[in-house]
Amino acid sequence: MPDPVDWPELAAWYDAKQGDDGDLWHRELIDPPLIRLVGDVRGRTVLDLACGNGYLARRFARAGGTVVGTDASAPVIELAKARERQAPLGIAYHVSDAGAMPMLASRSFDLVYSNMAPMDMPDVVAPFREVARLLRPGGRFVASICHPCFDVPGAGSWLWERKEFVTTISRRVGRYREPFDTTVPWRVPDRAEFSTRTWHRPLSWYVRELAQAGFAISAMEEPDGSEAFRSASPQGEGIHEVPLHLVFEARPFPAP
Repeated sequence: MPDPVDWPELAAWYDAKQGDDGDLWHRELIDPPLIRLVGDVRGRTVLDLACGNGYLARRFARAGGTVVGTDASAPVIELAKARERQAPLGIAYHVSDAGAMPMLASRSFDLVYSNMAPMDMPDVVAPFREVARLLRPGGRFVASICHPCFDVPGAGSWLWERKEFVTTISRRVGRYREPFDTTVPWRVPDRAEFSTRTWHRPLSWYVRELAQAGFAISAMEEPDGSEAFRSASPQGEGIHEVPLHLVFEARPFPAP
């Protein structure tokens, strides 16, 4: 496996992959429960943390939210800004580390969401605390991640067993309790195989660090995907049995 690729190098590929509606996995598996937890954004100030090409930011802006998007990748933010210039929705985009966003005022957002990004951040503790700073009283944080219990990178695999004409699907997982960083391989048509870096943390680690930042988890979803996803993805049938993604809502503790 070649050395991992940094996300800024993948900006054009990622922008084309997600487009305006997200790829199959986002559109038919991950996004629906995240969108449900985000809820009605009309009249709300919303931050898309690690926004990528901004396709969800555009969705929520069209739904009546005042949306800001931030991402550490300058090239992908430039592509998001280009889309904003072509079809203005009033979205402000910033290049920024998720753990330090000084351009954004404290208590200025009703909602912060982060879609499939926290597990790719080398430090997610600082972003959790930064989200707590940015939320108004009564605000919410919604995020989706690879499921820490079942999608341990490099240490999880599917088991397909057939006995007496019955097929069972299960998931084998190792290294669960051990936080570690590793790489995730990608295969893309018309380009060489490459990998990106990711960080595994146990579920209890996320709960503990969210609590340290002042949050309590108030809702959780384990997406199994639409019928379209299950029929189109080779892993669809397995994910219907064992979830590979986790979507959660967290709310700040009441002020003392």
